[in-house]
Amino acid sequence: MTYRDNAAKQRLKAGEKILGCWINTGSEIVTELTANVGFDYLLIDQEHGVGDNLELIHQLQAARHTPATAIVRVAGKDPVMIKRALDAGAEGIMIPLVETAEEARQMVAACRFPSEGFRGAGWGGARCSLFALIPDYVEKATERLLIVIQVETRLAIENIDELVAVEGVDVIFIGPTDLSGSYGKLGNPFQPEMREGLARAEAKIRASGKALGTVPFKRTWVELFEAGYAMVNSASDTAMLRDRSLADVAEFRTRFRTG
Repeated sequence: MTYRDNAAKQRLKAGEKILGCWINTGSEIVTELTANVGFDYLLIDQEHGVGDNLELIHQLQAARHTPATAIVRVAGKDPVMIKRALDAGAEGIMIPLVETAEEARQMVAACRFPSEGFRGAGWGGARCSLFALIPDYVEKATERLLIVIQVETRLAIENIDELVAVEGVDVIFIGPTDLSGSYGKLGNPFQPEMREGLARAEAKIRASGKALGTVPFKRTWVELFEAGYAMVNSASDTAMLRDRSLADVAEFRTRFRTG
């Protein structure tokens, strides 16, 4: 048994861009389909998406034999949630609402075994090491894991100089909707004060050498990549299903239903 390379992390380290998709449905079938389409990574959402730990394992199993890197967004800044996602076999971890450098350091430490961190040593009975069938799992766990923190508040923007200096963080991912609410106008990411703070944060993150990530907000994923972002979720499974369904129903009603 081998511990596969983290393709998304390797691409980012090489200065490349990666395209991904949110998985909110908790479905291993949707995960398998989406993973085989060609996205560089899937972001399995356990903050706002659905699914328990067993369903997460089923999703990770569905993605394992595809090129897509499986990243899990945990529900909060909880080392126990991080440990369970890692033991389940997540190839990347996203932590929401990180606001300070100390929080970021604690989240990195939660992802690492001693003496670099305090992750519990339960890999031998867990899926992450294929139940100890991967002999070098512990030795390679740190280098293979992609760690993403989300900047989603005004305080995080104010602390961006300290956040970009935290060792072990690979990607700083802007959460524009929550960020807009932190500036007082939820859903309006281009209010002047937020726009100024966001531009400063973008510049600091790019200059730090860490990858800059986000989701489309008033700019397409193409425009975001052109603006210097390196990691962008172009869509979500629920949004693609919703939008295609709405389009088909609208066309049907226009063409074939009069009443």
